[in-house]
Amino acid sequence: MRGLCCAGVFVAVAALVAGCSGGPEFGDVSGTVSYDGKPVEDGSITFTPTDGKGQGGGGTIKDGKYTAKVSLGTMKVNISGSKVVGKKKVYNTPNSPEMPITEEILPNKYSDRNKTELTFEVKPGPGEKNWELPK
Repeated sequence: MRGLCCAGVFVAVAALVAGCSGGPEFGDVSGTVSYDGKPVEDGSITFTPTDGKGQGGGGTIKDGKYTAKVSLGTMKVNISGSKVVGKKKVYNTPNSPEMPITEEILPNKYSDRNKTELTFEVKPGPGEKNWELPK
């Protein structure tokens, strides 16, 4: 009886594991981002499948570095960078906290999702891509 019970648990676990592996495969992409020879201090990177299938992914850029988990395949890549150009009050009160006002620092050929010229082939496992974006 004990062997039958263990066999039943084994079959159930095997079916569960097999069912979980049917989703899309992912790769881990990391690297650096620089613009005009300087690291992008704050920003984001987004990967979108060129064929419209699979899942995209993305992450934040901090001090010129990023990491992202992305489905496999050829991706359009959007890179956005921002800089603080001022502050504004959150509320119209004397003691209101302030929030930063930011501005995009990268041209549309990198940051606009419809105009980006950047692509990358995501493969299984860890991958590295350093983006050295000219002005």
